[in-house]
Amino acid sequence: MFIEVHILQNFAPSNLNRDDTGNPKDTEFGGVRRARISSQCIKRAIRTQPVFAEKTAVEPGVRTRWMNRLLAERFEKAGKSPEQAQAVADAIATQYSKLDKNHTSVLIYLSSQEVAAFASQALEKWDEILASLKDGKSPLIDAIAKELFKTIKDRTGAPDIALFGRMLAEKPELNLDAACQVAHAISTHRVSMDMDFYTAVDELTRDDEEGAGMMGVTGFNSACFYRYARLDWNLLVKNLGGDRELARCTVEAFLRAAISAVPTGKQNSFAAQNPPDFLLGVVRTDGESWSLANAFEKPVKPGREGGYLAPSLAALDGYWGRLETIYGGTGVNAAALTLEEDAPLENLKGALVANREEWIGHIIAGLE
Repeated sequence: MFIEVHILQNFAPSNLNRDDTGNPKDTEFGGVRRARISSQCIKRAIRTQPVFAEKTAVEPGVRTRWMNRLLAERFEKAGKSPEQAQAVADAIATQYSKLDKNHTSVLIYLSSQEVAAFASQALEKWDEILASLKDGKSPLIDAIAKELFKTIKDRTGAPDIALFGRMLAEKPELNLDAACQVAHAISTHRVSMDMDFYTAVDELTRDDEEGAGMMGVTGFNSACFYRYARLDWNLLVKNLGGDRELARCTVEAFLRAAISAVPTGKQNSFAAQNPPDFLLGVVRTDGESWSLANAFEKPVKPGREGGYLAPSLAALDGYWGRLETIYGGTGVNAAALTLEEDAPLENLKGALVANREEWIGHIIAGLE
């Protein structure tokens, strides 16, 4: 069983996700340049949405190179000296990755349960660990890690880690396959870069002093994006240790957060807080998956009165209809929601629901 989310989201002028030059990310698709938002950017926006933690009732995981700092703070709160706390925290962190400049050499994705378990067991055996600590290592910490890693192998208590997975080359036994695949969002149409030349006024200049206090250039664009994600329900349940109730809460949290998620890049300059204009949720029991990106392989053009949303909706609806005609619609349960008045929908018209709550409820009800 798969849950698919298809979103059309039109953003006003913005620079939501920058490349190494500071300009909005882009790509070529269908022979033309498109605006792009990376999947990593979208996933972070989803898992950091407050509604995600609210609906799962579980503290989200943390991705950091400062695991030792996180542990040292816990140990100091427990009354341990800063020197001892740091020494033990460093020894624990090396169980995940070697230390480089006082932090782990790679980012480690940790659940709060893992951190708490390691910290509590270390505190229980604190004196023995200190006595055995040599060259930054302790056989007691090795033993604690070995047992802890057994308990979390192929499972996690953090819904966001269950969704987006974890990869740690130095500790492959901690790897977890992601239950959720997220595509890079791309514009449904051709996009050209715009440049903003800006100046800032120095408010303490004298009348005989000329010129701006600062000048610069920043890139931006505006686009109607197609977003796609696929969630493997059975793998999600497995990743959460078989806890189907938490898995259901995670799906709801994911759906709500996916709707609310807006990247934070340059928002103070552009304030592109634009909610999705179209949502399509699909619960599939046929074992297949359909990205609808190829609905826009031929870039859409603005309608007669302008605008990309209506022609994008028409292209998506038409492509969906062709897929169902050729591959069949058995085992496909869809719910659609749109802000567009008089939406040009034919094939998906019967899937329309009235509001967000009905859309989410329809998808949750389809889970087995």
